Amino acid sequence: MTATLFACYRHPEDPAAFDRHYADVHADLGRALPGLQSFTGTHTQPGPDGQAAPYYFIAALTFPDAATMGAALSGPEGGAAVADLENFAGAGVDLITGGTTTYA
Repeated sequence: MTATLFACYRHPEDPAAFDRHYADVHADLGRALPGLQSFTGTHTQPGPDGQAAPYYFIAALTFPDAATMGAALSGPEGGAAVADLENFAGAGVDLITGGTTTYA
């Protein structure tokens, strides 16, 4: 079973600055994580009721297993990515991990 880290970013004060930093700096730090299998990002949209989503952007980083993910996040590359959060994620980020099942 693969393991996934979801980084759920709250709505920033300056979305353009957030997007620029993420694309120009933070994404490279994510791509440098050892064992990374896939890395996607989603800008959220309002729900069916028109309400804004609780998060502005959600990144999903998938690894072959929990041990590989844990090693990547606790290594120097993971430390660099976590340290960079203060440079653009001032509104806050929730980090959620878990085993991932693919259904399709």
